[in-house]
Amino acid sequence: LATQAASDRAIISVLGADRSGIVAAVATLLAERNVNILDISQTILQGMFTMTMLVDLAGADFSVVHDGLEKLRGELGVQVTIQREDVFKFMYRL
Repeated sequence: LATQAASDRAIISVLGADRSGIVAAVATLLAERNVNILDISQTILQGMFTMTMLVDLAGADFSVVHDGLEKLRGELGVQVTIQREDVFKFMYRL
């Protein structure tokens, strides 16, 4: 992970009511847009699904991925955000 530029990586967060197919839908969208999932964490808390992914955007167009996730958000009825890793780290002072 350390060998990739932070500008090529992004954090994707998903939050919403748990239902089947969320992980598959997000992973499929990313694969179709040439995005590699580097790390993933997911949890279900009292019926609420949360997932955080670290992804490699080196072979992808950020705006195309963002727009695809926005569309998916509406289809799945969940919150989906994507931020470049360097912006995320600055905002949260990790």
